[in-house]
Amino acid sequence: MKTQRFQIGTIPAVLYGEPAKQGYVFVHGQMGRKEEAEAFAQVVCPKGLQVLSMDLPGHGERQSRGEELFPWTAVPDIRAAGDWAKHHWEAVSLRANSIGTYFAMLAFSAPDRALLVSPILNMERLILDMMGWAGVTEEQLQAQGEIATSFGQILSREYLCWVREHPPFDWTCPIRILYGSEDHLTPRRTVDEYTQQHDAALTVVEGGEHWFHTSEQLAALRKWEEREA
Repeated sequence: MKTQRFQIGTIPAVLYGEPAKQGYVFVHGQMGRKEEAEAFAQVVCPKGLQVLSMDLPGHGERQSRGEELFPWTAVPDIRAAGDWAKHHWEAVSLRANSIGTYFAMLAFSAPDRALLVSPILNMERLILDMMGWAGVTEEQLQAQGEIATSFGQILSREYLCWVREHPPFDWTCPIRILYGSEDHLTPRRTVDEYTQQHDAALTVVEGGEHWFHTSEQLAALRKWEEREA
């Protein structure tokens, strides 16, 4: 499979596949990197598509730059990748993981198709849930600005306010969602609400977690991609 590494501005990127008229922009999640797109590219490139993937701030080749992964830092980079794709392809689709989905919903107004794995679909709801897990009230967050949690996340008043002030795009394209029944970050009710509102197709992997990593989960992911891409 042809692989080309280059930069979009200062963003490390990789392009998989022979030249084509359509392709997918792949957006990884937290703790991910652009090379995660290779497995997906192995599925879609033989179908005559390309896959473009980039490292988000603080990830992959960008870990030593002092950057942090926030929506206001990630969204401009994803838009830059989308602009590159629109310049080179006639049709631009999306394949996103976890929080990469949320960032993509802020960056892309209208992809041709969206394949979403363990997607964060309602960031405000997730932040409020994490506040509940940590026993933190909005008044406390307002007063302190940032509060570290026992589960490794930092609750941020600035982040919550930004999320409330920047609603994601309301996509009308074909949307396909792969979701693990044991996903601890996105409740099933949130997925069902989004699916109904956007006429999306939902596939549930029983026993699957937010992070698809076991051999069984990865096999389910591969089967889903082969069917939906």
